[in-house]
Amino acid sequence: MTHSSTPWVRIQTAAFDVAAELAALQAGDPRVGAVCSFVGTVRDRNAPGAAGSVQTLELEHYPGMTEKSIEVMVDEAFARFDIYGARVVHRVGVLLPTEGVVLVAVTSAHRGQSFQACEFIMDYLKTQAPFWKKETTPDGAHWVDARVSDDDALARWGITARNA
Repeated sequence: MTHSSTPWVRIQTAAFDVAAELAALQAGDPRVGAVCSFVGTVRDRNAPGAAGSVQTLELEHYPGMTEKSIEVMVDEAFARFDIYGARVVHRVGVLLPTEGVVLVAVTSAHRGQSFQACEFIMDYLKTQAPFWKKETTPDGAHWVDARVSDDDALARWGITARNA
């Protein structure tokens, strides 16, 4: 299902420009009264108290399959919430602490629907999108496991995580 004239799910290696993405999403639509966005960035730590331990985060995906999976999530957000537009931009490759990893943005007439839809897409994305994360620390590289807290966040929307 296409919800706008511009692509609304992209996977890329390059950094994204939040202002440009939000402008493209809104695209002069006079119905829009709210634009909600979330930007996830690479932290320098994964475990509590491990400040500065993450040197890089590498994200891998299955091209085509990953985009389709995220499109299903966005379709579900359109079914659940009264929104006009949605955009997900997710980076892959090797990223450094402070770099943007993911942008989720949603437009609607009112802020409540935008906030809810943005949070829903992000909760869904964290548990269901086929990405694999590898952190490099001073002790070497290791794959990052899914978090129970992410599964719990998805469960509040009535969806059981496939990771559970």
